Amino acid sequence: MPITPLHTSALSILETLIGFDTTSRNSNLDLIKWVERYLHGHGVDAVHVANADGSKANLYATAGPEVPGGIILSGHSDVVPVDGQDWSSDPFTLTTDDDRYFGRGTCDMKGFVALTLAAVPLFKQGVRPVHIAISYDEEIGCLGAPDMIAAMAKNLPEPALAIIGEPTNMRVITGHKGIIVCKVEVIGHEAHSSLTHMGISANMIAADLMHDLNELARRLWENSDPESPFVPPHATLTIGTMRGGTAANILAGHAEFTFDLRCPPNVDGEKVLQPFREKITVLDAQLREAFPGCGVHLTQLANAPPLTAAGSEKAEAFVRKLTGDNNPAGAVAYAAEAGQFQQAGFPTVICGPGSIEQAHQADEYILKDQFARGAMFMERLAQALKQS
Repeated sequence: MPITPLHTSALSILETLIGFDTTSRNSNLDLIKWVERYLHGHGVDAVHVANADGSKANLYATAGPEVPGGIILSGHSDVVPVDGQDWSSDPFTLTTDDDRYFGRGTCDMKGFVALTLAAVPLFKQGVRPVHIAISYDEEIGCLGAPDMIAAMAKNLPEPALAIIGEPTNMRVITGHKGIIVCKVEVIGHEAHSSLTHMGISANMIAADLMHDLNELARRLWENSDPESPFVPPHATLTIGTMRGGTAANILAGHAEFTFDLRCPPNVDGEKVLQPFREKITVLDAQLREAFPGCGVHLTQLANAPPLTAAGSEKAEAFVRKLTGDNNPAGAVAYAAEAGQFQQAGFPTVICGPGSIEQAHQADEYILKDQFARGAMFMERLAQALKQS
């Protein structure tokens, strides 16, 4: 596939974006300020929607006329950690071989953002606009986008649809799972490990609760819908982190763990977790009665809705014309911000270059061919908006 001027421009932008370490635990403001300067250089004003303490920000901007019927192109600025991963090169420096571009975020999803920004001069020529949306904290539960989406819904002429550029190999995706992320914290009572009657081991309580979640995960697998388009087809529950205790011979005074539940649209995650929440309420009361100050607490860290095909048929048809994708619409097991855009009333699909199989791992990459297909998509979109 030929390398176009847009491809070349996007590659230069991608190199810059990869150089910003926007791991979710860090601020993304340096990247956002760079994007704002880039847009300003093309005569496009940007709007920031910051988090509560101002350490991170979303950005949205309009390239083209301020009229209804525009297209939202959305991507997140944050990336997952590289800690403990065996990279062959600096993850925050773009490198290449014969057919791949390497770097943290090349696939998920700075590649799409770079392609979008490179197409701004073309989008400005349209009779309908492109609304660029860049969020923060997608990787830790889609936390940043809702405030931006609300601002866009309030302030923009009504867009026709939203395209979320998560990596799909340029396939049109009309479904993703929702996600609930929770932290469980157990406060025990320390004592010598030989005197179990004189204390409460937070680790033992936490282990019991994690066993319950493991059993719940097994039941979700057993009750999977064979007709589900998702892979895996069922709701999934996994424990992501856990820590607790100070020494082998001390009853642990503190333990905590996090877990996530990912549900297809036909499974109510809150209902799935209700028995577990009820057990924690009862257990908390029992621990407090045994030792004042002890207890167990569940904190919900994130709750992002699923994406469904319903209501996005015109969006799907429009994007298919640009990609030439004639395969049946797909569904993905990961969570994304698409469900949040849909929940706000925007017809929404997912479509972007690269494969999720290359994301979140050492030597993350995007195929050059996929990047070229993404560039072609942007060029076709710009042409379609000229003809509207």
